[in-house]
Amino acid sequence: MVPTSPAPQEIPSGRQPSPHRRPAPEPGHRTPEERERGSEREVTAEPAPPVRPPLPPAPAWELGGITVHRIDEVALPPQTGPWLLPSATPEVVDHTPWLRPDFADGSGVLRLSSHTFACTVGDLRVLIDTGIGNGKTRANPAWHGLRTDYLARLEAAGFPPDRVDLVLLTHLHTDHVGWNTRADGDDWRPTFPRARHVTSRREWEHWSTAELDDARRQMFRDSVHPVRDAGQLDLVDVPAEGTTIAPGIRLLPTPGHTPGHIAVELRGRTRTAVITGDCVHHPVQLGHPTLGSCVDTDPAQAVATRRALLDSLAGTDTLLLGTHFPPPTAGVVRTQGAAYRLIPAPGHPAPATATGTRA
Repeated sequence: MVPTSPAPQEIPSGRQPSPHRRPAPEPGHRTPEERERGSEREVTAEPAPPVRPPLPPAPAWELGGITVHRIDEVALPPQTGPWLLPSATPEVVDHTPWLRPDFADGSGVLRLSSHTFACTVGDLRVLIDTGIGNGKTRANPAWHGLRTDYLARLEAAGFPPDRVDLVLLTHLHTDHVGWNTRADGDDWRPTFPRARHVTSRREWEHWSTAELDDARRQMFRDSVHPVRDAGQLDLVDVPAEGTTIAPGIRLLPTPGHTPGHIAVELRGRTRTAVITGDCVHHPVQLGHPTLGSCVDTDPAQAVATRRALLDSLAGTDTLLLGTHFPPPTAGVVRTQGAAYRLIPAPGHPAPATATGTRA
């Protein structure tokens, strides 16, 4: 069960977040993965970032008044694919030749990444999902104790943390909420101190009544509860037709991977894009829509959701932006027999959004 505390609500931007103590590791405690490897890692507060040359512009897609930036965090290791999508074997990839070379390597191993998306819609600076995060105790060795330059990349794209207005969380899984917080000494504090954090009410209610294992409890303690207890978490009802959260931004219900999972539709003047979250993990699921993830809470619902979404996009010019798709990350959906394929639409370097103080 998720411990009770003040109900999620919106908070004025000037209010200070509540501190959350980082738990000291128990003497001799090791995760199952660490025991298996016979070693133990120490997670410490993230060090001051080194001085480095300017980062190259983030890949971006122009929708007409909305520019969507991909903010890279880390490429996921090759073993991620067989674990996450166990039915996506090399033989399946062989029968889906358009996946190579971008989405799978020559031996049929899937390429996946962790990144988020950032955009400016009107006066709002918006972040969609927040990745894995730095310096956090995680059961998955690929996510444990990361030290990435994600925040530097976010700022280089024009989104310094204190200027982000809205954070949209497609669901409350570990690799989508991690940068909600960052270390401040022994505490975890909201990374985006003035941002409204939005997720679906159904998603929150599911996890708040579920029996959680230790790893997920830890994730809620360090990456979700500090935002909730700061009053920055806002729950919304997402009906079947979706709900508009701000002009140009609509949340779409895409349940199955989790009960309250949402995708995010961005509607510009000239083009529309849909950000998948985890209702589509990888382009292999376009070629094989029934191919599910090992962590889908309702596999049958996940398949139905995926087919409905892909049907709605097939033959249109709407961009599908995959939260775990490796570069080129985006494309348009076309039917191919009883399935689909992704026609890549690579992003282009875009100038950073101005970060000066608003009038």
